Amino acid sequence: MANEKQRKLHAIVFPLPYQGHINPLVNLALKIASKGLAVTFVHLEFVHRKLSKAHHNKTTDVDFFSEARESGLDIRYATISDAFPLEFDRDANFPQYWDFLFRDFPAYVDEFIGKIVQSDLNSDYFLIADACYAWPGTIAAKYNLVNVVFSTEAAQVFCLVYHWDLLSENDHAPIKGNIDHVEIDYVPGAKSINTKDLMTYLADPESIVSEALYAGLYLDNKKADFILHNTVHELEFEALSALNKHQPNYAVGPTNLFKDNATNTVSKSLWPQSDCAKWLESKSPGSVLYVSFGSLVQTSKQVIEEMANGLLLSEVNFIWVVREGILDSGDTNHVLPVGFEDEINDKGLIVPWCDQIMVLSNPAVGGFLTHNGWNSTLESMWCGVPMICYPITYDQPTNAKLVVDDWKIGIRLCDYGVSVDRKVVAEKIKSFMSEKSFREEAEKVKETYQNALKNDGSSERNFDQFINDLKKKLACRIDN
Repeated sequence: MANEKQRKLHAIVFPLPYQGHINPLVNLALKIASKGLAVTFVHLEFVHRKLSKAHHNKTTDVDFFSEARESGLDIRYATISDAFPLEFDRDANFPQYWDFLFRDFPAYVDEFIGKIVQSDLNSDYFLIADACYAWPGTIAAKYNLVNVVFSTEAAQVFCLVYHWDLLSENDHAPIKGNIDHVEIDYVPGAKSINTKDLMTYLADPESIVSEALYAGLYLDNKKADFILHNTVHELEFEALSALNKHQPNYAVGPTNLFKDNATNTVSKSLWPQSDCAKWLESKSPGSVLYVSFGSLVQTSKQVIEEMANGLLLSEVNFIWVVREGILDSGDTNHVLPVGFEDEINDKGLIVPWCDQIMVLSNPAVGGFLTHNGWNSTLESMWCGVPMICYPITYDQPTNAKLVVDDWKIGIRLCDYGVSVDRKVVAEKIKSFMSEKSFREEAEKVKETYQNALKNDGSSERNFDQFINDLKKKLACRIDN
């Protein structure tokens, strides 16, 4: 028994290989290590290579957790191959790559975890994997590991997917025929939602993404011992309470903003750095609209042009992050209207990268025009900045619905669809930036989020409860 008490609890952490999934899980890993547990964080080799290049390190032995380890945390770094050449363009071959992640990657993970577990018999391992993966339940069971799922989506989104069967029974996953504007009010824990606000991956069951997420988010997650959510209890307690009737669920977010924050280091490394601070200092409080869309979303040239002209017509100050990956051509000079940067003068600032939290927390910023990826939505709420919502895909429409209808901290740029008109864009921006009520509501949400991460806040208490429950679960498995 004395030896058993000295055994180290050790997390093996697998993020989905996309920036919006990596960042919150990096911070979760650091948080777990801060509780005295060991952590091995596993990147795919192509992600490791991208980060290595961004850090301008010519060696391949880059350790992104070295600072944390120097401070006494037991956090390790490992890589795993996905069998594709490093130069293979995984974004350009998205369906092919997702098919691999769904069907073939689990065998690589199985072998990888088997070697780790067998190499150290003095540790009690448990698995923490992104909720989108379809393999954790099977592999955890094979190696008798406690299975912890981490959801990088809103709890409302997770709750809807958790009841994929109910949506299917009611012809709402996918929508059959020409059913439009139907309210869904039968999912336990989920607030009433229009079918047009559902996640886009529910619409096409034939796509590899939908098939993979059905296997992961719906089927495999039901095998989890614990489910962690990157949200706060106060804003999504109905969904979390309903989910707790099935499995232990914990709202521990926003993990992007944990005090032991290594996320910014990773994020900054991927994009050229630009300093917006001096420009913001010259603007009056609440006068600047921050515009940024996720790098994985392909936005058409026409939309970008209409956005650009709408911003000019609005006469509102703005910072616009236009970076590689957001545009069809990948070349901002060919997509932004000719002469646009000259015409904006000092009213606008075009940058390829910025520290998003730094910008959103600046008093000059009064709004955020966003696709509503969950990380950006969290960061906007954390800073008390209301949003103009322009969702395109995945969970973005549902996140926008939460922002606009449930939390009253934003507006939609357009009703249900992706087409935009420059005059409408200008009118919406003008009206939004002059409306104080959104800022007032956003300040209330900001207080809720920041209170959750205080020492006695709900997310801190939930995290401590998770660690205690995890230790009890591991102890039971050892005894058995």
